[in-house]
Amino acid sequence: MKLPTMAENSLFAILLRSPWWISLAIAATLGFAGFAMLPSTWRIFGVAAALPFIIIAGIALSRSLKRPSPRRVEQTLESVRTMSWQQFADSLEAGLRRDGYSVTRVSASGIDFELAREGRRFVLGAKRFKAAKNGVEPLRDLVAAADRRDGGGTMFVTVGELTDQARAYAIKHRIALLGGDELARLMPELGKARKAA
Repeated sequence: MKLPTMAENSLFAILLRSPWWISLAIAATLGFAGFAMLPSTWRIFGVAAALPFIIIAGIALSRSLKRPSPRRVEQTLESVRTMSWQQFADSLEAGLRRDGYSVTRVSASGIDFELAREGRRFVLGAKRFKAAKNGVEPLRDLVAAADRRDGGGTMFVTVGELTDQARAYAIKHRIALLGGDELARLMPELGKARKAA
């Protein structure tokens, strides 16, 4: 049985991407309003309306605590920019394996890795990881490669920027972009090694 996914622009999805204290502020406002404005027999229901927002605040706080610091992200990016393709591919593969993916290197146009986790398949393009700016073309190649392999999710790795057209294309085709935060999380040893140096 496939579980339903949350709509990307639903209130709870937006709050999960926002700072945790916003959800907590909404919960406090709802709880206070419910307690102050409802008759005493209904107050518990007014206060209970705040519960989903308290849960969302807890999830958002947990995610923010797991997120690498801006300093560690920058240190990781500095390390990545000095790496050869082979060094980067080895580190990325090790990080993906630690994250629970089964990883296969692929030598095909547009993709560099095939991944699988929890029954889902992905293709990942990473060779243009050091490009200062990526346009639509490598993303088109990635999507075409995914189509040739009967679909699956798509991921693209870059430490640079995407053009506006490329960003719009990535959103339209649901390409997961792995940049600074994700690389620092997948390859924590890079930020630590740079810090110690």
